[in-house]
Amino acid sequence: MTESPTQAKDRSIIVIGAGIVGVSAALALQQEGHAVTLLDRRGVAEETSRGNAGAFAFTDIEPLASPGILLKAPKWLLDPLGPLSLRPAYALKILPWARHFYAASRPRRHAASISAQAQLMALSRHALERQIARVAGEPLIRREGQLQVYEGEAEYRASLPAWALRRQHGIAFDLIEGAEAIAEIQPGLAPRFTHAGFTPDWMNVVDPKLWTEHLAARFTALGGVIETAEVLSLAQTDGAVELTTGAGQHRADQVVVAAGAWSHRLARTLGDRIPLETERGYNTTFPTRSFDLRTHITFSNHGFVVSRIGDGLRVGGAVELGGLDLAPSYKRSEVLVQKAVTFLQGFDGTGGTPWMGFRPSMPDSLPAVGRSPRADRVIYAFGHGHLGLTQSAGTAELVADIAARRPPALDIAPYDPLRFGGLAG
Repeated sequence: MTESPTQAKDRSIIVIGAGIVGVSAALALQQEGHAVTLLDRRGVAEETSRGNAGAFAFTDIEPLASPGILLKAPKWLLDPLGPLSLRPAYALKILPWARHFYAASRPRRHAASISAQAQLMALSRHALERQIARVAGEPLIRREGQLQVYEGEAEYRASLPAWALRRQHGIAFDLIEGAEAIAEIQPGLAPRFTHAGFTPDWMNVVDPKLWTEHLAARFTALGGVIETAEVLSLAQTDGAVELTTGAGQHRADQVVVAAGAWSHRLARTLGDRIPLETERGYNTTFPTRSFDLRTHITFSNHGFVVSRIGDGLRVGGAVELGGLDLAPSYKRSEVLVQKAVTFLQGFDGTGGTPWMGFRPSMPDSLPAVGRSPRADRVIYAFGHGHLGLTQSAGTAELVADIAARRPPALDIAPYDPLRFGGLAG
């Protein structure tokens, strides 16, 4: 029997995962009158949401799986310190995901993914503004735009199709030619960068960890509960979901799985096989600013960004496909810092703290958002790749719609968690 939104409002909900997606979902559910508990094995923003670049990248609508990347990937994958690399020890394990990735890169699938991504971005952009207003979050937001830079005419021309896609989806930007024109927005860049695209509506948070903690504090102030516990398995019984944790049993009327790169392990306990992989991202945070950064800078063809974090700078990016268990390779962080030293005049690359985070990645770069087909009281909300912060507020509103069993704000079929098949035996 289908429940009405009114019937659903007094139900208890457990959200697994206190990263930015889980905390945002908990807030959205709480706003609708649900009794919500957040469970996380380490605490609020202690995993990937702790150290990302702090960007709301609403302009990034093109998936990683694209026809163009298939031409670049072989060269990149052979370079262990390149913008996209595959750890040799992980090569066999990633083959099933890689097959889905290849299929998602075909023109028709690629175009469908762009459309779905653009729709989720549009929802998320408006949802973020609603969230900022609701939690009095404006002091933690930076509205300084983003500068995407290119070296030479050929590199710039190669980027124009991506800018044309953005224009088709209503994204505002200015294309810039000449080092002097670039310097009006961001002085101090090496003269090798001759062209750029500037997106004025791009936003950042002052610090992604502080932002997530701010939302969590709002959640608890309104009566929400946050507990530290590692969820080991899920089981749906008549009228409820039972959770087994390292600290005992929990029970709720509905459960949201928003555990980032670990989410597929919980899905498997229900019989759902979801091809979630890990984009391991590296960065280095410098406590003070030796370079006058005025906007978020993206070095597209080098696979990294530089952003302001607190009173300092964060240099990071790249994609390493290596799963959850292999040790970090911080040489990747060192390479990015050395590039920043070369590209930013006067930047001091000493005294930084390196970090690695696990970005939960689906083969087509679209998240998994929707109910489990085998346990309809379990809602999945994970797999956002490097766009978790960007899409967190929009995903939270979709989760609230799904929990209330009402039509979501947009068609969620493209984000079906089982769109790649995936019913485990």
